[in-house]
Amino acid sequence: MHTSPSLSGHERMFDPSDVIVTKTDLKGRITYANRVFLNISHLKLSDALDAPHSLIRHPNMPRCVFKLLWERIEAGKEIFAYVVNRAMNGDHYWVFAHVTPSFDENGQVSGYHSNRRVPDRKVIEGTIKPLYDELCAIEQGRGKSSRKDGLTTAYEALHQRLQSRGLDYDRFIFSN
Repeated sequence: MHTSPSLSGHERMFDPSDVIVTKTDLKGRITYANRVFLNISHLKLSDALDAPHSLIRHPNMPRCVFKLLWERIEAGKEIFAYVVNRAMNGDHYWVFAHVTPSFDENGQVSGYHSNRRVPDRKVIEGTIKPLYDELCAIEQGRGKSSRKDGLTTAYEALHQRLQSRGLDYDRFIFSN
């Protein structure tokens, strides 16, 4: 059983030439993790395998972005996203993730594959952090009768923001 570490406030970095790679089953349990992932997340392979990928979820990562991610990959589509993760020692690290479904010989989604690279710091600081702070505040907002209501409201706010800019999610991610 894994416990969530308290946040250290320290950001971990990885080399721009490194690629973090994980694979998961349909439920999001880790079936493969490369050395870069293990090092940055401060995990041993034995602790990572069969663990839910949410093991590294950072509390400042909006749940509505994960909702969008799961909708896309479960539908057999890829998605790119900026993600802040929490290492097991309480540090955090930012990635630019590309998540794709894996398909079996019958064309059915059989799992998921994620490659993560070093993100553009200007995009993180100028666009993504402020947006994620706003979405997290909506998710945790007062007056919501449940966490689900907060998630739904933040998800709608994200789509309204994109729509007001005349962008879909993919164009937004690559326009910054």
